[in-house]
Amino acid sequence: MLPAVGTPGTDLPVRAALPELEDALRRAGSAVLVAPPGTGKTTLVPLALAGLVGGRVVVAEPRRVAARAAARRMAVLLGERPGGTVGHTVRGETTVGPATRIEVVTTGVLVRRLQRDPELTGTAAVVLDECHERHLDTDLALAFGIDVRAVLRPDLLLLAMSATAQAARLAEVLGDVPVVEAYGALHEVETVWCPPVPPVAPSFGLRVDPRLLDHVAAVVRRAYAETAGDLLVFLPGAGEVSGVAARLRDLDVVPLHGRLPAAAQDAALQQRPDRRVVLATSLAESSLTVPGVRAVVDAGLARVPRTDLARGLGALITVPVSRASAHQRAGRAGREGPGRVYRCWSAADHERLPAHAEPEIATADLTAFALELACWGAPGGRGLALLDPLPTGAAEVAGQVLRGLDAVDADGAVTARGRALTAVGVHPRLARALLDGAPLVGARPAAEVVAVLSDDSLAGPDDDLAAALRGLRGGRDRAASARWEDEVRRLARTVPPAPSPAVPPDLATGLLVGLAFPERLARQRRPGGTTYLMAGGTAAELPPGSSLTGSPWLAVAVADRSPGRRDARIRLAVATDEATAREAGATLLGDEQEVVWEDGDVRARQVERLGALVLRERPLSGPDPAAVAAALQEGLRREGLDLLRWTPAARELRLRLAACRSGLGEPWPGVEDAALLAALDLSTARNRSELLRLDVTAALRALVPWSVAGQLDDVAPERVQVPSGSRVRVDYTDPDAPALPVRVQEVFGWNRAPLVAGRPLRLHLLSPASRVVAVTSDLASFWTTGYPGVRADLRGRYPRHAWPEDPTAAEPARRPPPRR
Repeated sequence: MLPAVGTPGTDLPVRAALPELEDALRRAGSAVLVAPPGTGKTTLVPLALAGLVGGRVVVAEPRRVAARAAARRMAVLLGERPGGTVGHTVRGETTVGPATRIEVVTTGVLVRRLQRDPELTGTAAVVLDECHERHLDTDLALAFGIDVRAVLRPDLLLLAMSATAQAARLAEVLGDVPVVEAYGALHEVETVWCPPVPPVAPSFGLRVDPRLLDHVAAVVRRAYAETAGDLLVFLPGAGEVSGVAARLRDLDVVPLHGRLPAAAQDAALQQRPDRRVVLATSLAESSLTVPGVRAVVDAGLARVPRTDLARGLGALITVPVSRASAHQRAGRAGREGPGRVYRCWSAADHERLPAHAEPEIATADLTAFALELACWGAPGGRGLALLDPLPTGAAEVAGQVLRGLDAVDADGAVTARGRALTAVGVHPRLARALLDGAPLVGARPAAEVVAVLSDDSLAGPDDDLAAALRGLRGGRDRAASARWEDEVRRLARTVPPAPSPAVPPDLATGLLVGLAFPERLARQRRPGGTTYLMAGGTAAELPPGSSLTGSPWLAVAVADRSPGRRDARIRLAVATDEATAREAGATLLGDEQEVVWEDGDVRARQVERLGALVLRERPLSGPDPAAVAAALQEGLRREGLDLLRWTPAARELRLRLAACRSGLGEPWPGVEDAALLAALDLSTARNRSELLRLDVTAALRALVPWSVAGQLDDVAPERVQVPSGSRVRVDYTDPDAPALPVRVQEVFGWNRAPLVAGRPLRLHLLSPASRVVAVTSDLASFWTTGYPGVRADLRGRYPRHAWPEDPTAAEPARRPPPRR
């Protein structure tokens, strides 16, 4: 099957590694092939395997454009057209015939095929290309393939191919299989560092600084002048491709990205006589070969999915490219001869880039992934050889969504409903909208809406989904309309034919969006405004100038929240009404009594809600006393215990108990706010004003265990009698150090301070004028060392008072002697 040596287009580095690879597969049944982009692994390896086995060789690519290109290239090498020995199958398109020996599919198609026929009848070998990209479908196909080999088809050959050297983990999950490397001599690629001067702001969310696009365009012009051959320019997304194309109108610019129709993508992969500049996203990084390229300009950015698990929002964000991806991009310039890569960052910045990109399983929405695992009989991936386990948080959120869709049961096992959702071939949320919405609005209208929701790029620049649908129906963009119509027909075939009830088109669209995303049904916060509250509790805002401004209700299809933003930004939505929102979000409807602390008091009402949205409310008479008590407790927690009436006696008692707790520990109780709040009997209070009637002193005493309750006045007395006979009040303001302010003469005769709350009382010794002259807890030491100095000072200032040399033997005095 492999063309003879010397056949044009087959003298590529991987050819030398084919004997070793074939031997590894014969011995182990599985292997890993590591070969950089441009070495020929995608085209030569399947041809070699077709000569090794008797059945069909299925090659899985992560993208449709790559699958078509690989099949077309292999057919050319065999001198055939696609559909003969080599064919391809992607969603909605196939060129496979009875004589097909090699079938190139997308990984999504392979996963669906494995779910339908785990034995892969008629297939002798499976090749998983670009495993290093770590797409969710690739991880699934690999895990399912390993399971099939272990249980059903030990004769099935399984080959994982990677463009990077991270092969150890692949070999491990495959069962410590051989790793074959094909690093042949690609041509040398010179690196030119071209950082923008001055530096531009980092990319944020989907936004890329226009100055960076200006800089990329300038670097393209420089590369165009300094090199020969075609230029391949890497940009993060279709928007940036259009932006740079607009800056290079005088050059032959060819776009290449996932939003283009198949014919345009295929045309970009065909070499032309004239020199051209191919503006591509990361899909040209490793799984495609763009012929004629001798120079690469790399903007250094990639677009990756991120999921806000708390809010249920997904987003694409722009991040710096990894070093591994930058290396692969650069390699595109050295496939046909010595080349040059112009990197729009500095060598120092390059060293700070991440070594590898994060796998999708670590960042993406895992709802569909989890349902596929459940359909395979491995909920959560149990028993499967996944390259990485599911992140706990994302797996829990996915499980919640699937249980809400009735796709899995409480144990995570798939239900009949779950299998029906999977069979539709779109995200489970969208499948639910199609299956449940078709009987309500008709099969064709439901398929039309779901087709756009499954690929929101079809909506174009519109944020109004209804307007986007009108444009697609009217053929405003012929390529987009054709792509949309193909998907509409496919989706319509997955549901039974249903008549189209007389539902206004926009309301039908809102109903379907709401069925898919009930938590994104949104109501305007204020009339005429652009901010909305979604049923899930997240605030969202329309972009400036949106035609949806002023709509009281929206069904939001796409929303994201950029890092640092509090509110989400609505990207795609449709105006709807309350009745439609109620129908679509029926699972979120609730009518309940609500007793809460709000605006400084207890509020009791009967509330009808749609998730976080209050639809109706009315005052509630005679609310449940327990609910009122809970609301009062919440108010006290929020606003503090100053809402209670604190008498001087209550404050004093709290301080005394705090001193006992500090000095003696248990069983003396803590009297912090939480403990006191738990002891308060709130059953007699109904609102804020009635909190003032509560007996705080009784609540404090209720905290004291019976075993020590009778000791309080002895352990922490309100007053202490001093040698003069006075009963002086103890100051418990500092529970860790109770104090006694007393005149020096009144404690003559004391050798030591009394114990209060388990510690010597801190004496604040006062002059006859009640000014503090000393502070001590060690009275014996003070009489010896401190008193002589104090005595000398006070004798001169207060001569009528007695200041004995030995205070321990002197008579205490309350007052000075009368004047003579």
